[in-house]
Amino acid sequence: MTAIQVVDLGRRRYGEVLELQRRLCRERVTNQRHEDILLLVEHDPVITLGRGTKATSLPIAPEALAARGLEVFEVERGGDVTLHAPGQLVGYPIFHLTHHRPDLHWYLRTIEAALIDALERFGIPAERNPGYTGVWTAGRKIASIGIHVKQWVTFHGFALNVTTALDLFDLIVPCGIEGVTMTSIAREAGPAADLDHRVRQEVATAFGRAFERPVETADPALLDPPGEPAPDPAR
Repeated sequence: MTAIQVVDLGRRRYGEVLELQRRLCRERVTNQRHEDILLLVEHDPVITLGRGTKATSLPIAPEALAARGLEVFEVERGGDVTLHAPGQLVGYPIFHLTHHRPDLHWYLRTIEAALIDALERFGIPAERNPGYTGVWTAGRKIASIGIHVKQWVTFHGFALNVTTALDLFDLIVPCGIEGVTMTSIAREAGPAADLDHRVRQEVATAFGRAFERPVETADPALLDPPGEPAPDPAR
């Protein structure tokens, strides 16, 4: 059984990682790459607009947001508007669903199951909210999910609030849901010195359980384009 390769990218700009996802997806579609990859990353403040974004979901003009230091990207994923910021764990599974189950409903529910499982390790009673995609706790939204699939290869993914500054969500209507209250692991379970690191570990392990695959930590060099020689360290 092929393991899920988990690559922790640390903190990266959104545009850089978006192009990385697109390339990895193309390589998987064309059989240049054969492993399932889960990218874990933290982004600088950025707002992304999915294909279902409503005009009312972005009450502040993109120009005004840019003046506040937030980039705005229109992307191919499903769903409405969302926000990424420091303290949020973002995960991008590059999975070939023909090796799992070619069913988008199953895939979304399995991501939710993995996040619910991980949150239980922190004593947070997480759950689904009928009619919505994502993960909630006590009526508050703690994780958002938006995906895109090309020839059964996935990209985009989930955003789990860990220590995120929740007032940033006041700039948008998160996921287009009027009146939604956003929350985080730190707010629900209390801060801890190693919280970010622990969440990364628990989420990766929970993905393995949910998708019934072993998980392995991989070096970012795994993401180099196939056939491209590694840089000479002597240079």
